[in-house]
Amino acid sequence: MPMFEGSKKDGVLGFEISDDGRVLDLEREMKDGVLSLDLKKMIEELNVCEVPLVFICPISLEPMQDPVTLCTGQTYEKSNILKWFSLGHYTCPTTMQELWDDTITSNKTLHHLIYTWFSQKYVQMKKRSEDAQGRASELLGTLKKVKGQSRIQTLKELKQVVIAHSTARKAVVDEGGVALLSLFLGPFTSYAVGCEVIAILVNLSLSSESKKNLMQPARVSSIVDILNEGSLETKVNCVKLIETLMEEKDFRTEIVSSHSLLVALMRLVRDKRHPNGHFPGLCLLKQISMHKQVRSLIVSIGAVPQLVELIPLLNQECIELALFVLDLLSSVPQGRQALKDCSKTIPIVVKLMMRVSENCTEYALSILWSVCKLCPEECSLIAVDAGLAAKLLLVIQSGCGPTLKQRAAELLKLCSLNYTDTIFISKCKLTRTIQ
Repeated sequence: MPMFEGSKKDGVLGFEISDDGRVLDLEREMKDGVLSLDLKKMIEELNVCEVPLVFICPISLEPMQDPVTLCTGQTYEKSNILKWFSLGHYTCPTTMQELWDDTITSNKTLHHLIYTWFSQKYVQMKKRSEDAQGRASELLGTLKKVKGQSRIQTLKELKQVVIAHSTARKAVVDEGGVALLSLFLGPFTSYAVGCEVIAILVNLSLSSESKKNLMQPARVSSIVDILNEGSLETKVNCVKLIETLMEEKDFRTEIVSSHSLLVALMRLVRDKRHPNGHFPGLCLLKQISMHKQVRSLIVSIGAVPQLVELIPLLNQECIELALFVLDLLSSVPQGRQALKDCSKTIPIVVKLMMRVSENCTEYALSILWSVCKLCPEECSLIAVDAGLAAKLLLVIQSGCGPTLKQRAAELLKLCSLNYTDTIFISKCKLTRTIQ
């Protein structure tokens, strides 16, 4: 349920003017069977945010479905005021006056006004949905005939209708629109056409057959080309579409084993001017990194140092994704070497331990273990100087899981091999002996 705001501009009449200037006759619509839902369902389906203040219960701040009035003249939703009474309160919640009479009276006039107001909105929604469905069908028919600039304009209008109306989305899917749109993706697709097609496709429910159709090499290549050239919005749409295709059970790893795709994806991820692209880009990178065969290729395009340098600029959610990807890449020899060769890896990863989330601490520990095992003498010294020992002791003493504590203890032991007990204790910033 949304947070409702009061609105004083809406009248409550038997007739209302729709967006396209038509007069809506509420009585006729009810007789025709348009309004078959009860008030509760209409409120849920409409999801209207601006509601007349008089319709809103002062307790829940949601539209009333069964308004009742107290002796003070204040009106509340029946279930809310009864709950107020059950908690031992015998006052008016709004005025805090003591009630001299605990009788509640059903406010039938207000209930009728509420029902009428929501009914009018519901009729409008129904009519708009029907119009949108018909318009989507018309636009699909037009797309089969037009070319050039006319095709682009038709796609733009179809995109707007599809984004705004669920009935239009259903119409496009039911009438074979996905197959038609897929035909526009290929080696000769213009950038303008491709952007609009992808923007429409990401708003549709794609069947397994549709996904397989879009996974044809020529179509994937077209999506990757647009990902390389597009605006931020278009790039995010491309990323979402590729993610959708990867959900298909018959998805083949070679589809994302593309140097061009990975380079375009990393360009989106590391774009500091457009931080809104970080999260969707990292989500797709995570999904791709789950496929072992692609990890070496991801490392080869320089993803490791790029991700490490980006981490300090990311929010918590994105940091977790970046560390997850780096942890996966550390499972291949090239990834471990790249992490070791990046001078910022150890200081940045150590700093993140016990600061963001338990998951981040787990990924950071795994990354540091991989790097320190690769070159114990060199990397352990750098890690301890960066404050790793003290962080590991915090993990061991914290409420983290036993597996995490065990990994921290093992890494602490590995780091201690390069120091005498006295020096290592001082590095841990402790004043007592470690047993």
